[in-house]
Amino acid sequence: QVQLVESGGGLVQPGGSLRLSCATSGLSLDYYNIGWFRQAPGKEREGISCISSSSGNTNYADSVKGRFTISSDNAKNTISLQMNNLKPEDTAVYYCAASRILGMASWMYDFWGQGTQVTVSS
Repeated sequence: QVQLVESGGGLVQPGGSLRLSCATSGLSLDYYNIGWFRQAPGKEREGISCISSSSGNTNYADSVKGRFTISSDNAKNTISLQMNNLKPEDTAVYYCAASRILGMASWMYDFWGQGTQVTVSS
């Protein structure tokens, strides 16, 4: 059974940092790519980053480029998202998901985590 579990969300002040983790089980990161998505209240789900652990290829949405960094620890079956210089507009529920296709469109993804809340506020 495939499971993805996000952790690391919380409340942070503008300009602060958080590190999200996505612990995976039941799948191999050699064959699945992992994406991070977020959804703010009243807005559509947005793909923000993805990684292929097998190739090392990564992609970022323009909204997070230069501030967020995605990384993979295959030994721990965990994907991390380091988020720096957080802004109030980064407030959302953050999800990780697994796909055979490397991209940031929701339809590409087969398995999803339950999400973790990130709130950026002073």
